Amino acid sequence: QVQLVESGGGSVQAGGSLQLSCAASGYNFNDCGMDWYRQAPGAERELVASIGYYGTLRYRDSVKGRFTISQDNAKNIVYLQMDSLKIDDTGMYYCAAPRATAGSCLYTELTWGQGTQVNVSS
Repeated sequence: QVQLVESGGGSVQAGGSLQLSCAASGYNFNDCGMDWYRQAPGAERELVASIGYYGTLRYRDSVKGRFTISQDNAKNIVYLQMDSLKIDDTGMYYCAAPRATAGSCLYTELTWGQGTQVNVSS
């Protein structure tokens, strides 16, 4: 059973940095990669960054150049380094793992962590 636990959220002033962590159990990053999503109050959940099983990195346009996704296979942790934070980055951040089946990844079937809150103030 896949379990994901996020940590590292907190309150920071605009321009500051935070590093989020997603510790995974029962899941191999090399199978289907990992995604980071966020959800602001009253808004829909949106994809922020992803790392594919080939190590391909993708970012939402609004975070390019400021956020960096990386993984530590030995520790089974995916990180989201967030620099130059803006007020609009405020929200609950979730990591999500696509379901891995024999020979394929189901990106519409995600396992979610419980989330970690990020608050950016002026």
